Amino acid sequence: MTIDPRLLAAYLAAEYVVFCEPAIALRIGERSEALDGLLDEAGAETAAFVTASNPGGKPADPGVNAISTEALLLAQREAGYACIPGVGRDPRGEWPAEPSVLVLGISRREAEILGRSYEQNAVVFVERGGAPELVLLA
Repeated sequence: MTIDPRLLAAYLAAEYVVFCEPAIALRIGERSEALDGLLDEAGAETAAFVTASNPGGKPADPGVNAISTEALLLAQREAGYACIPGVGRDPRGEWPAEPSVLVLGISRREAEILGRSYEQNAVVFVERGGAPELVLLA
């Protein structure tokens, strides 16, 4: 399966906003000192920004997206991960924002499995000191 080039471009251009104080906006390929600080505080080396919204990149009902996001958040907390809600958003406003979750301490492999379990095309993965990267799952 191949991701539509327009959708891939949207993923690469998106801002992945973590709802902490102050909020942190992550961008693919741009290291974030604020995220490194958050990882340090949590004692984590890695994190993944994952959504359960709009499986396969196809728009879903906002209510369904909200329920899926809550299930994702609860499941990861029950698995022992610290999680912070967030949103993936298009800085130009052409795509609707997607409720998402930053999962602290998750491995890349676990993040890929998690993304696939919610039928996502990609997740954003980052290691402390590195830049967020888009990990394609499709």
